[in-house]
Amino acid sequence: MSSAIEQRNQDATVYVGNLDDRVTEELLWELMVQAGSVINVHMPTDKITTRHQNYGFVEFRTEECADYAVKILNMIQLFGKVIRVKKASQDRKNLDIGANLFIGNLDHEVDEKLLYDTFSAFGGIIETPKIMRDPDTKASRGFGFISFDSFEAADLAIECMHGQYLCNRQIVVQYAFKKDSKGERHGSEAERLLAQSNPNRLKPHTRFGGDSYAAYGMAPPPPPPAMGMGMGMGVGMGVGMGMGMGMPPPPPPPAAMMAMLPPQAAPMAMGGVPPPPPPPPARYS
Repeated sequence: MSSAIEQRNQDATVYVGNLDDRVTEELLWELMVQAGSVINVHMPTDKITTRHQNYGFVEFRTEECADYAVKILNMIQLFGKVIRVKKASQDRKNLDIGANLFIGNLDHEVDEKLLYDTFSAFGGIIETPKIMRDPDTKASRGFGFISFDSFEAADLAIECMHGQYLCNRQIVVQYAFKKDSKGERHGSEAERLLAQSNPNRLKPHTRFGGDSYAAYGMAPPPPPPAMGMGMGMGVGMGVGMGMGMGMPPPPPPPAAMMAMLPPQAAPMAMGGVPPPPPPPPARYS
């Protein structure tokens, strides 16, 4: 099921994060096919342990299927863990301001996950780090690229990591050359001024981090249609007292509604059961 990152249709690909160790490519395929036709599933694995690294990429046949997967499957529970489903290309379209770095002299053992884990400490990374690989052997060519969501993060990464050792090799970290340019690098004053006026620059950018509803400024999606996987698979789709797809409990009622509720009708703290309606007003003869 796996294939190289560069061969995917990124517009029809979703990133699936926070996966439990028990999730397999086959199980992820069966979950995602509920949203549409899937043509590829890839879960990067550790070279030593051969275990997956708790995230993966799912390529759908169409972009519409990928959009639908984000809508109905983001924030459901799988084996008791809330998974994140996001468009692989969404953040880059919104946030690519030119804060793109070249990372050189990489050891062949360095993969995309290690690059992300190392450089995400400096700021938001807007897409999966890209390591250039041999098209036939898929072996690393010793360099790659990382795109940040701000020049401040990119500057800090250069300051802290240029000349440092990663997997026993001293790496080079600098702004990447612009495509189709005559030796011009990213990070120019013109790019920085343009980034200041970018209305999308303050949008959420934690691609693989601990996302939350508040970070995205939106409520969780409604529960999706009934899944065809069956509860006998031990997928752990339910939550608490049986909310079907593992959606979190509904938000508490407004303050005005709370004032109308008697003490015994306060919202339950467990299981996501909404509070009962207020009692009818007393009738006086």
